[in-house]
Amino acid sequence: MSLIKSISGIRGTIGGKVNDNLTPLDVVKFASAFGTWLQNNNNKKDLTLVIGRDARISGQMVSSLVTATLQGLGINVIDLGLSTTPTVEIMVPELKADGGIILTASHNPKQWNALKLLNSKGEFISGENGAEVLALAESEDFNYAEVDDLGKYETRDDAFDIHIQQILDLPMVDVEAIKAKNFKVVLDAVNSTGGIAIPMLLDKLGCETVKLYCEPTGHFPHNPEPLKEHLGDICELVKKEGADFGVVVDPDVDRLAMIDEKGEMFGEEYTLVAVADYLLKNKSGAAISNLSSSRALRDVAKSHNSDYFASAVGEVNVVTLMKEKNAVIGGEGNGGIIYPDLHYGRDSLVGVALFLTHLAKENKTVSELRAGYPSYFMGKKKIELTPEINVDDILTKMEKEYQNEEVSTVDGVKIDFENNWVHLRKSNTEPIIRIYTEAKSQEEADRLGDEMIAKINSLI
Repeated sequence: MSLIKSISGIRGTIGGKVNDNLTPLDVVKFASAFGTWLQNNNNKKDLTLVIGRDARISGQMVSSLVTATLQGLGINVIDLGLSTTPTVEIMVPELKADGGIILTASHNPKQWNALKLLNSKGEFISGENGAEVLALAESEDFNYAEVDDLGKYETRDDAFDIHIQQILDLPMVDVEAIKAKNFKVVLDAVNSTGGIAIPMLLDKLGCETVKLYCEPTGHFPHNPEPLKEHLGDICELVKKEGADFGVVVDPDVDRLAMIDEKGEMFGEEYTLVAVADYLLKNKSGAAISNLSSSRALRDVAKSHNSDYFASAVGEVNVVTLMKEKNAVIGGEGNGGIIYPDLHYGRDSLVGVALFLTHLAKENKTVSELRAGYPSYFMGKKKIELTPEINVDDILTKMEKEYQNEEVSTVDGVKIDFENNWVHLRKSNTEPIIRIYTEAKSQEEADRLGDEMIAKINSLI
């Protein structure tokens, strides 16, 4: 079964059986549920939704199904066509729309697709709202429009221009400082829409772009998650081209990773750290990430006498805490940059612009910039338990076992030791505890994970 229904949307593999995979019927049902939910929660008669998609092969088919379904409900559709997640998020309030749908399965392989749901602010709907949409999908309580009341359809081809101009207009993006450096940048856009949007931005910033996998065909040349083991080609090309650095984005362009001039990973965790360093140096305020993100962000915030707070894992949780703390910068350790002066969504385009400004003003190479940050190493392990074991009980026992340390129970159990930390999270679908660790060396991070597995086993 490859259909996952959650409060953030629906995703699955294309083809197969209804309710098991992301079939046309499932797409229509879920689009109907979201459209109906919007109608139930708006007093307006004429509602408008913005939709956009990444370049994956199924995108045009899924987009046609979603568009026709929304029109069938009497909802107007503004179609951005090939787009990015942050561009759709920008355009919902820009066009004064009532919501949006992004058709993307993010970093999942090409056989996957998804519908991600936005409110009128261009932000992901809340967990409570998502649960209401899921309930509507289950009940199939839909009322479609009569022929004279069908929704209208229009396309827009200026969304990237609007998005990029808003970035260039930001006071913290120094276009002239970047242009003066004549940066040479290699881009791996995994044959999706980053191959359209990022070169447009880099051109406006006076950078030379060397394109790798930038044709939006949807045929991903490697695993699209921007991790070190998938990025050998760009690491080699950065060195061969003598480039200043490399940029890697995922298919929907909300995750950003960098390659230094030596062809080495800057580190997904450190994308947010570098951008936060620049912003907090110039503006006081809080920095936010989730509980499984690197301690390096906390260290950088402290170095600028700024506060740091950690939310539960998940972009919606990060955004909620950012608003509560009026944060200057936030995001996730997977390369997701959320810059609230632009919008509350992970945005690789604004991340590139802020990183370039920082690099230009520091007058360092990318490797020198990275060397200036605290080095941490992360480990990820899991322990599989038998179904009769109460996972919540185990986590409670672990909390008590380490009660003399700094412990957070916001999302599972996170234990902060003096020089390292461990985060224990249970799976919502199977009897598994995921164990995330961070320490000053990879060996120490792995050892800490093994130590936690042994401790859990001793408590069973």
